[in-house]
Formats: sequence, C-alpha cells, structure tokens
Amino acid sequence: MVVDLADGRGEGADDRPAGGQGVLVTMQRARRRDLEELLEDTPADGEVAAMARRIARSLTVRRRPRVASSGRGAGRLQPMPYRYRSDDIDIDRTLEVLAERPHPEDTEIVVRERARSPRAVVLVADVSGSMRGEKARITAAAVAALTADLTGAGTDDQLALVAFWSDAALVKSFDARMPAARMLDRLLRIPARGLTNVSFGLEVARAELARTPVRRRSIVLLSDAVHNAGPDPRIAAARCGELHVMLESDGEHDADLAVDLARLGRGRLAPVATHRDVAPALNHLLID
Repeated sequence: MVVDLADGRGEGADDRPAGGQGVLVTMQRARRRDLEELLEDTPADGEVAAMARRIARSLTVRRRPRVASSGRGAGRLQPMPYRYRSDDIDIDRTLEVLAERPHPEDTEIVVRERARSPRAVVLVADVSGSMRGEKARITAAAVAALTADLTGAGTDDQLALVAFWSDAALVKSFDARMPAARMLDRLLRIPARGLTNVSFGLEVARAELARTPVRRRSIVLLSDAVHNAGPDPRIAAARCGELHVMLESDGEHDADLAVDLARLGRGRLAPVATHRDVAPALNHLLID
C-alpha cells in the first residue's frame, strides 16, 4: 500500500491499496519538469544508447489497416474508389461516373468502405532507476514501434511522449515533429532517478491528451508498475478515458497494480519481458 500524506503531517492520508509491494508512506510532491533543464550532454551509457538507436531504426510494428476490408466494423461509411476489396458499390455515385465515362477503369467505380478515424496516443515511459539493459531495449522498441505506426506518411494519427520518475516531463508534444531516434536520445539523456510516481505520469499524459481535438484517445503506460511515490495511481487511472498497460516483467514488477490500472482505465494489459515482445503487445493493446 502506498499512502500519500496529503498535507505533510499525516492527516487525510489515503488508505486505499496500491499494489502488492508492501507499505510505503511518502510525502513526495511531484512537479512537471522542463526537459531542457534536465538533459545531460550525453547518455549515461553510450553502448546502451547505440544499441537502442539500432532498435529504433530497424523495428516496425504491423500497421493496422487505415480502411477496413469490409462493411463491418468501426468507422463511418465513406465513398471512395474501388481498390479490389469492397463489394458494396455506391450506385448513385458510380452512375455519375458512368454518365461521363461509359467505359470506366476499375478504380473509377465508387464503393463504400469504413474509414478508420484518427487516433491520438500518449506513451508514458517509466525512466526511474537506470535506463540500462533490457529496460532500455524495451523502451527503444516501444518508441520506434509507435512512431512507425502513428506518424508515417498518409496518417492523421498523433503521438506524444511523457517520461516520468518521481516527477515527469513532456518529451514530445502532439505538435512537435520528432523522429524516433531523437525521442529516444532525449529519454536516455534524462539522469537516472530512483522513485516512481505512476500517478503523476498519468496526469501529465491526460493534460496533453486534453489538447488534441482527435476523438479516439489512448494512453499507453510502459512501466514495471512498482509505484513508490505520490498518491494511489488507481485514482488517476480511473480518470483516463482509455489506459493500456505494457508491464515490464523482466525484473521486479507489480502485476497486481498493473491489472488494476488497466481495468480502471478501461484498457488492456500486455506483459513484455524483452524488446521483441513490444510490437505484438502494441498490436494487442491498440487493435481497432
């Protein structure tokens, strides 16, 4: 159980459970930090940074189709040129084409398909402790996979990145254009921190989501869920419209809390033990 002493004297403390890692009382006060003031000149471990960049360059997540292959599923039906998939012909619009071109090409026939609506995703990455070994690889894979899936050509999707420890910082806003390698470089240059305030990381992500007009909004939490600073993160999770959890399970982790966060956030849970698990996990979490 993690208890936040709200006024610094112990009165009004929240006695709700926050995972299975024992009891910790903290008066930790989180604040949003200016990333530029935090960044070190170079990553703490150059070899880890180079390895992570290689993953970022090479890894791609399986792209979800922008248009469904049939008339079933989510999204609004829209008229569009035939692309050898749909059999739902828009008769009225196709007749208009035939009036001008009695012998049209296949792709001039107008069909109705369900177009996938844009999505906004905030990746909330746990950088507490040391960004080394498999933790760095997993983080690199998550950044690379989401960048490939959400910011490629021909998509209106949006991606933001929040790093958190006992405090938090916005690494990339929805407005900024930033390749995966640069995002990862900024993450690795954040000095190692000890405590983990999951709640505050989620609150910073919620604030960034509130800025976008995109209706389909998701938060993806990448963490071992060992929360040991600040208030119970279940409260913040319940305020999230859609919260998915990628649980880093290669070391110490709190599976009970991760399950609760995904449930209260109306999302899904996917454990990841190595960086090779990340792309399949994201496909599971963000499936249409």
